[in-house]
Amino acid sequence: MSNVTEATRESLARDLGGKPRGKGIIDYITVLKPRETVLLTFIGACAAIIAAHGNPPLHIFLIALVAIALGSAGANGLTNYLDRNVDARMKRTHMRALPAKRIVPARKALLWSLFLIAVALAVAWYLDPLAFVFGLVGTIAASVFRKRVMCVIQGGIAGCAPVLMGYVAVTHHLDIQILFLCILIAVWIPLHVWSVMVANREDYLQAGVAYFPITWKVKDAIKILMALSVLLYASSIALWAFDDLGWLYFAAANILGIIMVYANYHLFKSRLTQDAWKVYKLSAFPYLGLIFIALVLNFWV
Repeated sequence: MSNVTEATRESLARDLGGKPRGKGIIDYITVLKPRETVLLTFIGACAAIIAAHGNPPLHIFLIALVAIALGSAGANGLTNYLDRNVDARMKRTHMRALPAKRIVPARKALLWSLFLIAVALAVAWYLDPLAFVFGLVGTIAASVFRKRVMCVIQGGIAGCAPVLMGYVAVTHHLDIQILFLCILIAVWIPLHVWSVMVANREDYLQAGVAYFPITWKVKDAIKILMALSVLLYASSIALWAFDDLGWLYFAAANILGIIMVYANYHLFKSRLTQDAWKVYKLSAFPYLGLIFIALVLNFWV
């Protein structure tokens, strides 16, 4: 049995009525979706820098970073807990810590996530009541109506929460700049989420998840993705047009926007699931991360 992999041993343990061996603290970290948490924390931190025109007070910036990181991690852990039964039926997600039962009972992950959220909200309240409100609303939005067609609306609200928290921690008010930042994210969310659903359409269907876009024919669903990529490009340019942003952001928004439109056009022509997966991966850090980097660097060059 020395050549049996960890996954095989866990499978054998389940077949024999046992439970797979946990990996301790690693599972409690992975349940927080570290990559997603890092991206959300990053754009929230960038929002604080943007709000201060490149020079936020260091102590405010660091405290906001803590609030956003803990809140994003806690919200991701909470959604992992709520989705654990569906995740267990999907090939792509069945080996996550909760569906694979490496955290038993599952409420341990729930309590861990709620603790992080509570700490984040307390820190957010210290920063500004608006930061607390946006953090709370974002957490609620991420948690309700999971795996339903309207979850992308809540996803847009939740995706804007870190940016709003970082922004108002510095400005203590809302303005036209944060409005267009949120519009950009609200358009980005469905493109990002729906592309991974198209890429894993059969997996979602066999798991019993049946709503748009997987209930549509692929050729029709990717038309929506194509339209969203154009709208995303337009939103990024609108942010430049309605704000005092310079040549660096303008160049980055055009280059990244054209790349996203081309990737979706390629998907539109090919209709291949691997191309939908490429759109999903491209839309994460390569697109959203670089857009926010360009926004920040715009104040420093």
